[in-house]
Amino acid sequence: MSRIGRKPIPIAQGVKIQLADGRIKVAGPKGELSAAIPASIGVDIKAAEVLVTRASDAKAQVALHGTWRALINNMIKGVSEGFVRKLEIVGVGYKSEVKGKRIQFALGYSHPILFEPPNGIKVEVPVPTNVVISGIDKQLVGQVAAKLRSFRPPEPYKGKGVKYEGEYIRRKAGKAAATAGAKAG
Repeated sequence: MSRIGRKPIPIAQGVKIQLADGRIKVAGPKGELSAAIPASIGVDIKAAEVLVTRASDAKAQVALHGTWRALINNMIKGVSEGFVRKLEIVGVGYKSEVKGKRIQFALGYSHPILFEPPNGIKVEVPVPTNVVISGIDKQLVGQVAAKLRSFRPPEPYKGKGVKYEGEYIRRKAGKAAATAGAKAG
């Protein structure tokens, strides 16, 4: 049996879970999320916890078992606490600022990049070189963070670009002095 899938999911204070017509609906203080559950996955809602079960030990169902346990856990955590992803902007003249509902990035291109976050996602710029993405849907928060990082991924020579907070950028050595073989020719 899946080690992750068989763990009970504790229900946080103030979170309500409903299961109807193959959909699970999770509502809490920060918002509401819902998802369609596959027919082979069973969800048993008790007073203080949720148990996820599967119909058989087929390889595909074993994988779905752990996946759906994690997805339901993330839904509960999202509506009670929310998720946050932080980005750092490194480079001379690289910055970001809020322009109405949009975020404007200056990342060394000839033009500024305007980004409008999707519904349910809050993007803040406390300092021009830091961006904070928050929301209740873990997948969407991560997707937005990855999209913003893709505007200028960190390069390996100086580390300039948009990176996740705490991300380690493996550096490369730059060009060394001309080699002896090149001088002779």
